[in-house]
Amino acid sequence: MKLSIIVPVYNERNTVREILRRVKAVDLGDVEKEIIVVDDGSTDGTSDILKFEEDSSTRVISHSQNFGKGAAVRSALPYVTGDYILIQDADLEYDPDDYAALLKPVLKGKAEVVYGSRFTGEHRNMLFWHMVGNKFLSLVTNILYDSTLSDMETCYKLISKKVIDGITLKCNRFDFEPEITAKILKKGIRIYEVPISYAGREYNEGKKIKWVDGFIALWTLIKYRFVD
Repeated sequence: MKLSIIVPVYNERNTVREILRRVKAVDLGDVEKEIIVVDDGSTDGTSDILKFEEDSSTRVISHSQNFGKGAAVRSALPYVTGDYILIQDADLEYDPDDYAALLKPVLKGKAEVVYGSRFTGEHRNMLFWHMVGNKFLSLVTNILYDSTLSDMETCYKLISKKVIDGITLKCNRFDFEPEITAKILKKGIRIYEVPISYAGREYNEGKKIKWVDGFIALWTLIKYRFVD
């Protein structure tokens, strides 16, 4: 099996080299890896670092300006050659050592889509209102789409290429997370969850998601419940 790891990057010069080192170093046994990095219009020197990261297993794509996480993922998809796709943020909040746990249900034939839940695994305590927002959005997802997800907004989404190919993605920014979840669930695909570790960072450390993104996510969940 081949795993395609998409890494959207925007102004992460302090962490991008280390996260790519960790992604490349993680041992997945017989599972082959390819890494597709999308520099989403970085202006802090991230682009200069990425010039030295491209190799036989790592492709770097550059946007001329910042379009958002969803747009970065869409830009990467035409270059995917793997059987499964995993999203990896370029900060250090998520640990590539959890890849094996995400892949386990797939390798056992139990799932086509696996989410890593930050709320069922070990984690550094996150900001209170950030936690409340995440749990509220997961609750809304479960009500609207008849599911029992504990962490809809998780970065770690492992999805088969066959499933991705059957979905038309439109959202450009952080609303990518509720959009893809809504469209997976509307297809009748049950999402498998596994515990992952999480080391959330503070806003002064570079965290980018804002409170307004929560309202956009809520609207996205409602909208895609009734339209394609």
